[in-house]
Amino acid sequence: MKLNFVFSALLTLIILNACAQTSKTKILTGAAQTEKYLRLLKGKRVGMVVNPTSIIGQQTSVDSLLKRGVNIVKIFGPEHGFRGNASAGIKVDDDVDTKTGIKAVSLYGKHSTPSTEDLADVDVMVFDIQDVGVRFYTYINTLQHVMEACAANNKEVMILDRPNPNGFYIDGPILDPKFKSGIGLQPIPILHGLTVGEYAQMLNGEGWLKDKLKCKITVIKNANYTHDMAYELPVKPSPNLNTQQAILLYPSTCLFEGTYLNHGRGTQFPFTMIGSPSLKGKYSFSFTPISIKGMAETPLFQDQVCYGLDLRNYDTANFRKTKMINISWLIELYNSSPNKADFFNTKLSNQMGTIEKLIGVEDFRSQVIAGKSEQEIRASWEPGLSKYKQMRKKYLLYP
Repeated sequence: MKLNFVFSALLTLIILNACAQTSKTKILTGAAQTEKYLRLLKGKRVGMVVNPTSIIGQQTSVDSLLKRGVNIVKIFGPEHGFRGNASAGIKVDDDVDTKTGIKAVSLYGKHSTPSTEDLADVDVMVFDIQDVGVRFYTYINTLQHVMEACAANNKEVMILDRPNPNGFYIDGPILDPKFKSGIGLQPIPILHGLTVGEYAQMLNGEGWLKDKLKCKITVIKNANYTHDMAYELPVKPSPNLNTQQAILLYPSTCLFEGTYLNHGRGTQFPFTMIGSPSLKGKYSFSFTPISIKGMAETPLFQDQVCYGLDLRNYDTANFRKTKMINISWLIELYNSSPNKADFFNTKLSNQMGTIEKLIGVEDFRSQVIAGKSEQEIRASWEPGLSKYKQMRKKYLLYP
């Protein structure tokens, strides 16, 4: 009896230890698993679509792969540039990377799609950029343009996949094609619930590439990853998404780009605070936007005290519980605004998109103005959202 007890206890300890080891299994990005793709790049002229999030260990993927003998002939940079030092919305010129001497072509300047000339000396394009899983985050648009150019020029695209920090939920209205823009190209919700590798498969599978072309893609998958996993980015994905708090709030607070309110641009805490001078007396929290090079050089309400919401300590675990973006903050601040006629008027500010382009549908503005509840607004997102969730399943690479 005693031996049986001891054996049972030992078995339990072994199982618990195995479970503990499994729970601590480290997520490996596609880029980190060089053994899976170096042989595929051998002898080829390689173009790299990269930015500061493109890392292998402590090095940029460009530097790391050059040391491993990969023949990188050209670098392509998205919004913010290859080195990530351009502010949001600022056009970037072609250049030569000073560290490597490799030509750097801007895909956020004179053109967003690689030209036939750009691709003439490239055999395979490697896309290695960290996304945050949000429709109006422009890197998935860059992916589409690269795939279209490569498909038209018979070039292969290799995608070094990375986890989606907002991949644990899918929410928001489906983009109406009439509001297609540089901050939204395809009929997907605000939170699409895909990695870039999965999204590339969707672009091909749904015939969304220009002229319904199909791009030859190879996805180097993440290891030990599921969509429900929490993932904290080792490098900020862009200048204004500089904290994990900002990354998780971004799907909700970026909607304020479509209003006449500052959402933390011009501070060290973008996307985590919202306000304007007109809300003085209604909110006690205040902040003062200033010019910050590389982040927000001419922020809305520069050098003026803004009053409003402080979300820096908001419990972002609520998103994981509810599986919903928060539109109640926008409704609240609209109702608190003393000048409602200008609330959605971005022509009076220097912000980048109308609320329709951001939210993706025409009736959201009128719903807020009419005093519709959050529940009523969300109900109008169906059945499109449910249909998307079903369609998405065809392209999943991870549980």
